[in-house]
Amino acid sequence: MTDLADDAQLADLAAATGPMLHLRGQVSEGIALVVVLVRPAEVAPPPLNVATGPVGSTPLLMRHGVAIHQYALVLPMEAAAWYEIEGRRYTIDTRLGEDLRIAFVSCNGQEHGDRDRSPEERNVLWSRLAERHAKAPVNLILHGGDQIYADEILDVHPVTREWGEENGDPGNDAGAEITAIREALSRALLQRYLELYGQPQLAHMLAQVPSLAMWDDHDICDGWGSLPDRKLDSPVGRAVFEIARDYFLLFQLGGSPHALPSHLMDPTGAALGWHVALPDLHIVAPDLRSERRRRQIMGENGWQSLEQALKGVKGRTLLVSSVPALGPRLSLIETLMRMTPTMEKYEDDLRDQWQSRTHRSEWRRLLRLLLETHSRPGNRVTVVSGEIHLATRATLDDPSGPLHQLVASGITHPPPPELYARALGTLARLGETPLKGHPIRIHPLPGRDTIYTARRNFLMLARENGRWRSWWELEDPQGVTPPLDLD
Repeated sequence: MTDLADDAQLADLAAATGPMLHLRGQVSEGIALVVVLVRPAEVAPPPLNVATGPVGSTPLLMRHGVAIHQYALVLPMEAAAWYEIEGRRYTIDTRLGEDLRIAFVSCNGQEHGDRDRSPEERNVLWSRLAERHAKAPVNLILHGGDQIYADEILDVHPVTREWGEENGDPGNDAGAEITAIREALSRALLQRYLELYGQPQLAHMLAQVPSLAMWDDHDICDGWGSLPDRKLDSPVGRAVFEIARDYFLLFQLGGSPHALPSHLMDPTGAALGWHVALPDLHIVAPDLRSERRRRQIMGENGWQSLEQALKGVKGRTLLVSSVPALGPRLSLIETLMRMTPTMEKYEDDLRDQWQSRTHRSEWRRLLRLLLETHSRPGNRVTVVSGEIHLATRATLDDPSGPLHQLVASGITHPPPPELYARALGTLARLGETPLKGHPIRIHPLPGRDTIYTARRNFLMLARENGRWRSWWELEDPQGVTPPLDLD
């Protein structure tokens, strides 16, 4: 991405971007939400109205000729709740205490050339999700990581391009250039968000279905956190992270660095994990990137806030782990990657996993925490994840009943070769038992023969009459898998 937009071009992109709806949780009056609207800086924020009257706006950012506004609102829990802005009414099914449908999506892009794809081909599954929503309303979209592929913004400056190369200079000598570097990175990432979130297939759903999002590496840059410390801690590395964090807060969480979202578990903002409580449902997402290092997935801020959140949950908990919490034995898989040149480009994704040798103690810590929560009377935990560009599922055995892991990836990222999926499936059959007495078993999707399905996909979860089930929507002739009972 080298064609940086100027302020006027960014303002034009902002004018074409629709409102973005973010969930905050249940309050006494109904469902708390935030609407984020991006507009040219010289345009006053338009009024927003709900049934009870007008809602005021709060400025979140003014930069590069663009202003981002936030509207905090509470809607009643009903089938046809609404808000109006700029002459258009958006109807939202906010009955989050009854039967509900949740879409889980991840990997919304690709590493290179994403901007060159036809939006119609790129967003086939977004269009299908919109069709499903028109027939039976989707109440919530969970975004599980890599909502935006920011990798190509490193091409905006020679220093960042060099920093991004595998053996490139770590950027400690950026010196006086760092101001220009930060400016270029900020402009490029804002441009990318506006181009992407302005695509009609995404904008349609983001405006009328509340979202909850957690980032992963590509929302920053490929492999962030698993790169050498000298790169992460260099002035260039800090600039890459801080600018990505700013825009993640703005576009994906509906907040800002100076107005942190209320659903964050860590009030310091060192970790951006969040917890949303709804009737008979808790949704929890730890942040696996902000504190990540080659030998650490989460720091103590992240761990303490996650453990504190899970202590108080009752009923059903959906835990969003951007990388799968249940997976196969990676030492053998990583060996296979090195032996097969065509698969080496997927090696960094595997190195990021919980099961990596360097993260094994943290992985056990997570699994113990999940089992402790899952096995309490009346509790059930289901983990949803993306990242691996394949669809699959797994269970963690426990006397109280299996803990399910559901993996959907990616909604627009092209799938890897079938050979890769089959090789991974063969190794997955060997099994893994990081906690004695609690084996992990990896299973095919319902109605499928192979453990990993190499198709673009998204996941649906539904609560009907108090019972939970899930199914995958796949980009192939079969389309929809049979439902999987989660109770």
